[in-house]
Amino acid sequence: MKKFGNLIISAILGSALTIGSFFLFDLNGIEQVRVQHISGAPVVGAAYTVNDEGEIIPLEFTDVAAEVMPAVVHIKSTQVRKVSARPYRNIPDPFRDFFDDDIMERFFGPYMDPGGQQRGDYLPRVGSGSGVIINSDGFIVTNNHVIDNADDIEVTLHDNRVYKARVIGTDPSTDLALIRIKENGLPFIPFVNSDDVEVGEWVLAVGNPFNLNSTVTAGIVSAKARNINILHDQSAIESFIQTDAAINMGNSGGALVNLQGGLVGISTAIASPTGAYAGYGFAVPSNIVSKVVEDLMEYGSVQRGYLGLMIRSVDGNLAREKNLDITQGVYVDSITAESAAGEAGIKVGDVITEVDGNKVKSSGELLELVGRKRPGDKVNLTIDRYGKSRDFNVVLRSREGSTTLARSEQVEILEVLGIEVEDIDKSTARKLDIPGGVKITSMYPGKLRNNTDIRTGYIITRVDGKQINSRDEFINIMKEKEGGVMFEGVYEDYPGVYYYAFGL
Repeated sequence: MKKFGNLIISAILGSALTIGSFFLFDLNGIEQVRVQHISGAPVVGAAYTVNDEGEIIPLEFTDVAAEVMPAVVHIKSTQVRKVSARPYRNIPDPFRDFFDDDIMERFFGPYMDPGGQQRGDYLPRVGSGSGVIINSDGFIVTNNHVIDNADDIEVTLHDNRVYKARVIGTDPSTDLALIRIKENGLPFIPFVNSDDVEVGEWVLAVGNPFNLNSTVTAGIVSAKARNINILHDQSAIESFIQTDAAINMGNSGGALVNLQGGLVGISTAIASPTGAYAGYGFAVPSNIVSKVVEDLMEYGSVQRGYLGLMIRSVDGNLAREKNLDITQGVYVDSITAESAAGEAGIKVGDVITEVDGNKVKSSGELLELVGRKRPGDKVNLTIDRYGKSRDFNVVLRSREGSTTLARSEQVEILEVLGIEVEDIDKSTARKLDIPGGVKITSMYPGKLRNNTDIRTGYIITRVDGKQINSRDEFINIMKEKEGGVMFEGVYEDYPGVYYYAFGL
């Protein structure tokens, strides 16, 4: 995966500039300059834009800023990690009491947790970010990375009222999360159609950079459907709105709004070599955000349909390499077994040019359009095959290959545990030399957070000794569990087998 970094944007001013007056010099002397004063009222330039109805309106930020600021909140997340005082935390309970610490350290070495910490006490970690109130009942959208692994979430409103928040659900694939506070009658920002946003359009970014509450910056939309390869989720959807409105640390989860006060995106990332603003910020489009929110509210988890393809954007180099007749579109590199697209007749080498009549020029555009769909939804793909255009109707499937939505009892057990999980792919299983398992992609307060020091990225391979091969299998086993439960599994980046015990 390409890394999006090392982006250096610099402006060099090579001449001195004096405002208000100037002097002209030559080698032989000073040239006299006559200054003539003209009486009359000064001319004041004004900038204008066009609203949704096509009416010309002054380019004025104060009204929209005053309207949206009360709906943008400051979020403080606290993670309290308890590092085990015993060096053999990853040894099953029945065996621990047979050996003292000296013997265990002699055989297994000093205890190091997956984060590299040695034995110690509680280690609080505090982070901050922004959030956007999306309805009057206290639902707030933010970035998943703002609240991921948090034991405590505190929300401060624009008027300095402070509330505790609970997690409704998360979606690592888009780096979005939905939280809620117990309050009614709150100001909120309505969603607008992000498809209508145009490059060059003015937008405002509202957030809390560097803990500077209620900060507003202005800029234009610099690009759309930008894929910058920053989300490391297996099924990441990156189709960002790019803007030059200043976005810094702490803006994550904040609002990107148009001049009518509508929410067009959630600020998520910046392009910078230093971690501070260097010219470009990126926001998740509102059409993706609203779909994620609807799913989390209705189902407790995101219901996402998949084509089952490995793809890449077509450019001039790829067109020459593959001898393609077109230079824009999405090239099909490979097709997963029994995938939705494969069943519909899509083949390796096809170039997808349209989705439901919408032209797609890049993989980001394709991922955004399909990412709005659910399992069982139908999409029409227009493809170029050897220079000829063909249409295919595809019935999307879940990551597990189903066309049905997740059942409520599946969501309930994950909520009890406080985790989201996904199947691991075959290459990961081969690398770790395991037959299969499910990976914890995100965590929020629940049984595992409250009773273990398990961390995001842990791959569960066995539950009470029973091999786990898929997400559905894991959920079905956990639904029937009562009392004590033992997880066995591994971390991709740390050696050894880790065991976690807790009660249900």
